[in-house]
Amino acid sequence: MDHPHQETLVRRIGRSWLATGCLAIACLVVDTTSLSGQESWLQGLFARRPEIASRDSAAMMRLVRPLSERVDQSVIQVFSGGRIVALGTIVSADGYAVTKYSELSAAPISVRVPSGKKVPARVSAVRPANDLALLKLDGSEPETWDIKPANFASVEPPTGSFVITPDRDGYALGLGTLGVRARHVGHRGRLGVTFYDGSTEPPIVQTVYPSSGASDAGLQDGDRILKINGQQMSGSKSAITTLGRFYPGEVVKLTIMRGDDTLELDARMRDQTVLMESQNDAKVNGPRNARLSGFDQVIQHDTVLAPNQCGGPILDSDGNIIGVNIARAGRVVTYALPSALVNAEMVSMLDEARRQ
Repeated sequence: MDHPHQETLVRRIGRSWLATGCLAIACLVVDTTSLSGQESWLQGLFARRPEIASRDSAAMMRLVRPLSERVDQSVIQVFSGGRIVALGTIVSADGYAVTKYSELSAAPISVRVPSGKKVPARVSAVRPANDLALLKLDGSEPETWDIKPANFASVEPPTGSFVITPDRDGYALGLGTLGVRARHVGHRGRLGVTFYDGSTEPPIVQTVYPSSGASDAGLQDGDRILKINGQQMSGSKSAITTLGRFYPGEVVKLTIMRGDDTLELDARMRDQTVLMESQNDAKVNGPRNARLSGFDQVIQHDTVLAPNQCGGPILDSDGNIIGVNIARAGRVVTYALPSALVNAEMVSMLDEARRQ
């Protein structure tokens, strides 16, 4: 090496990487714009090894794998109706896990546990306000599942911190940067219809918006909505008020009259921002979860995840579990419920499930 301090610096960085897999240190090294003249030789190093400098490179994924491996016994894969719909986070040694509630839209429900086995599961408690469901794993031989409860840290990393999303197999699904501290995200669920004004007759559908939950369910202009989830509707205001209570991703049961026929339809509420966006916006944002809003608190990061990769834990650069990914909301926007909120909901749901 050309400079007497270079070897000491490299050894110090190497020890940090090997001992903790610290992503923050790695990214500090990559940011060569802040290096002194004595350390400018590192610019050449990363110029020769560009694969290290990329945040989502295979080299960086290998670097943080010791952290993601720490929680590989706490992450499961969730199936609903035979499809992979989410990840889940083990929260108790007797086989309870939290996952994303709005994705559990079809039976049967099953999970793939850390040992690789696929076992049946059932919903034991739900918290719609934060899109959380508590699953109970019901398969035989639970001693072979190789599960370990997640330990949620009480710390919240500062804005700009790096975060890691682990997969079920101990690998990192992606790396990101925490962009926004914990904040409320408002409730914007919409069915995708307008009604004719009327205070006494059953509400009459005036318009059904394309690509909405109403359209997908088969609702048509002129349909009269008699009941929503079994509740009698007396006019357009009652329908609007009732629908406004549901979260994006929730399914509502509509009893309608079409001509002389009475029909039953199931319609999924959609996020208002999704209904209002253009086709070009939708292409730019890519696939997202049906439930994108209505959370008490979320932390926001820019990890690129698929919708069915939400529901599992998220780690800080020290390997602490700081929350649960809850929604892929945009091209560079992923929401996670912070640990404090998850802990409170988890304790409440476990208590409810065990009293049944």
